[in-house]
Amino acid sequence: MITDVDDYFRLGCGRCARFDTPDCATRLWAEGLAELRAICLASGLRETAKWGHPVYMQGERNVALIGAFRGAFTLGFFNPALMTDPEGVLERQGSNTRHPNVIRFSSAARVAELRPTLAAYLTEAKGYAEQGLMPPKEEAELELPEELLAALDADPELAEAFHALTPGRQKSHAIQIGGAKKSETRTARIEKLRPKILAGKGALDR
Repeated sequence: MITDVDDYFRLGCGRCARFDTPDCATRLWAEGLAELRAICLASGLRETAKWGHPVYMQGERNVALIGAFRGAFTLGFFNPALMTDPEGVLERQGSNTRHPNVIRFSSAARVAELRPTLAAYLTEAKGYAEQGLMPPKEEAELELPEELLAALDADPELAEAFHALTPGRQKSHAIQIGGAKKSETRTARIEKLRPKILAGKGALDR
């Protein structure tokens, strides 16, 4: 991965084989990324490279991150639960993302169109960082797939082991199992993950 932020805009993030090739997403969206970078820098945030991406910081707090993908490029916000989003432009990055946290773009023109909104959002996020504000911790109720609930009811050993897992590990199993579209696939995943649950491991643990 790149460690010099300028390399991101010239070569890419370094996380895949398309790095430093014409097919890299940063090349596809070069004009829009340059426009987005200029807006972030104009906000007074400090630019650095983290995780192979440009990250914009206030003091020691991460505020925003630029990303580029095959289908779009994005400006993502850290601690999105604090953002008010008066223009309704924030979207959830994925199905398991609790709060809308990214703005997606498919053209440089769209970045230019949203320049005042982007500047205002960056100023808002920067203000939270300056004040040291953090969103309150939320205890979300874990929704388990029906097949997993049935398996826990039918298998006391599995139920005891599952409920002894940390909330994060329980969630990893719920996501892994619930991600299957067909009921039979979800059931098969439960059987496959049973040894990990009994061993006190999460779905992605080795």
